[in-house]
Amino acid sequence: MLDLKKVDSRAETQQLIREREVYGAFIVGDEPEILTSTAASPAVAQQLNGIASQMQQKIDKQAMSGMQDGMKEMQDALAKASQGPASQSPGGPQENPGEQAQAPTTSAMEVPQVTVTDVVPLNDNDSTGAGLAIAGLPLTIGGIVGGVLTSMIVHSRRMRAVAVLAYGAIGGLALTLVLQSWFGILQGNFGLDVLAAGLAVAATAALINGFVSLIGPGGIAIGAVLTMFIGNPIASLQAPKEFLAGAWGDIGQFLVPGASGTLLRDLSYFPDAPMTMQWWVLIGWFVLGIALILVGHLLAHSKKRAAVS
Repeated sequence: MLDLKKVDSRAETQQLIREREVYGAFIVGDEPEILTSTAASPAVAQQLNGIASQMQQKIDKQAMSGMQDGMKEMQDALAKASQGPASQSPGGPQENPGEQAQAPTTSAMEVPQVTVTDVVPLNDNDSTGAGLAIAGLPLTIGGIVGGVLTSMIVHSRRMRAVAVLAYGAIGGLALTLVLQSWFGILQGNFGLDVLAAGLAVAATAALINGFVSLIGPGGIAIGAVLTMFIGNPIASLQAPKEFLAGAWGDIGQFLVPGASGTLLRDLSYFPDAPMTMQWWVLIGWFVLGIALILVGHLLAHSKKRAAVS
């Protein structure tokens, strides 16, 4: 189902698309046009292209029907002219009945063409959007791997917070080098992409370390389930959040995979879009993970003191 809103001008519509307020637009008039944005969602852009084809077929059908009506009028006029009186007054102008019959059908009929304009297209290295859609997966997996490694290798709970921060910086740089410099999937400012990817990796790693600090190795499973098996399916990486049932699409944007995927897409193609919420979601999960690590450290320290006393 389409959720339509009226906009006053084409320029305003394009700006709304660049701000990711809408996925596309219909411009009605003598020259119909459909605006799309494959960078926002290839699935929606494909649907809009299908609507454009249907509109063009309908216009062509109406034009053909009009041409058939015109041909019928011409035939009727010819028949009527051929049955008229052939005599003319002496010295008067010579009249050709065929010329009289052709008068109503001489104007050519111009058929409007539906134009499709991609306002924010994908780059040539990721023309289908598949790379950007799966970009959130290595961020999630990288964060889980980092969380497992730092929780197993670093035994001091306080040092785990430092290890998570270092891992996020290294992981963010490495993933951005692969996704942007190597494959060309990510676009935009390299430094901001590194910061976003690093924050996503660090948030997941910190969360896993926080659960491990509180309840032991079983915390790895909790962190993995929360990010991979719950957060990733509702992250809206391959389809818009509006395509998910109920409020799951909106809920997914408040988890690490959804926030990081949306943030990297906006940084790459939609610099005019609001990104404050995504930044704060990732910061919030990172801070929560660090807080859980510190709480686990304090609880372990208090147990040791109680055992000594």
